[in-house]
Amino acid sequence: MAKNKIQFQEGYSLFEFFSDYGTDEQCRQALFKWKFPDGFVCPECGSKTYCTLEKRHLYQCNHCHHQTSVTCGTIFDSTKLALSKWFLAIHLMTQLKTAISALELKRQLKVSYNTAWSIKQKIMQVMKERDDSKPLSGIVQIDDAYWGGEHRGGSRGRGSENKTPFVAAVSTNGSGHPIAMNLNVLKGFQSEEIKRWAQEHLEPGSAVYSDGLNCFPAVKEAGCEHIPLVTGGGATSVDKIEFIWVNTMIGNIKNSIRGSYHSINSKHLPRYLAEFCYRFNRRFNLKDMMLRFLYVAMRTPPMNGKLLKMAELYG
Repeated sequence: MAKNKIQFQEGYSLFEFFSDYGTDEQCRQALFKWKFPDGFVCPECGSKTYCTLEKRHLYQCNHCHHQTSVTCGTIFDSTKLALSKWFLAIHLMTQLKTAISALELKRQLKVSYNTAWSIKQKIMQVMKERDDSKPLSGIVQIDDAYWGGEHRGGSRGRGSENKTPFVAAVSTNGSGHPIAMNLNVLKGFQSEEIKRWAQEHLEPGSAVYSDGLNCFPAVKEAGCEHIPLVTGGGATSVDKIEFIWVNTMIGNIKNSIRGSYHSINSKHLPRYLAEFCYRFNRRFNLKDMMLRFLYVAMRTPPMNGKLLKMAELYG
């Protein structure tokens, strides 16, 4: 039996990582190249001449004397953590097949739990914002899903107050193989909410397959074609070829979260879903995933602790 080329591809090994980014100076030089791909340019006056303040890791413009750093205006802004530890966290979160918890990140980086949690939340937020900017297109399978369980004595089923609704969507190619996916938390499965979600996450003209849930026809208001298929429920409904991949992904993400985290706060669920999507959507080239992430991270504004602790917006 032939090996799956995607599953057995070479990744970016720890040996390669430590050779490329094992020291803070190597990390700083890499960030300089990404921030100033054509050489230093002063963000204030545009001058290209500068001097380096080595002890403070700053670059000073020779013309206007403005000082800047490679981390200024990025997710690394004002960090007191060694850049090599930031890079290692990014490597672990992009190269490991399963998710890594903040507790495990604490052990690997030798930092406090609060620091590890903050790093992880920032990295996941970058992943979320990046994938939110890339709507699905073509043939798309969608389904309703829920995270959480019933409280003792509370209501059961879809109406449980402890369950967080999210929509799962997987785009496939002409051969029926999955290409990319989105997992987005919703206020609930109402037509207006599905319309809003589709306008943000689906390209107009996409062919959307769904079950008979009465809110899904709202994707047509986002310019998509809707193909409803009444599954009838039960165990056999998940095996229908039109929904095989979206149901597989829902099962995979739930198993991944349960296997990686002791518990997660539902208000941060969008980030945890985005982490899973980010790795899946870039699985075709594991070797470049970390570099692609760093390129985006350098263009992501700073995030303060208050922002990280706030509940994520829907979608």
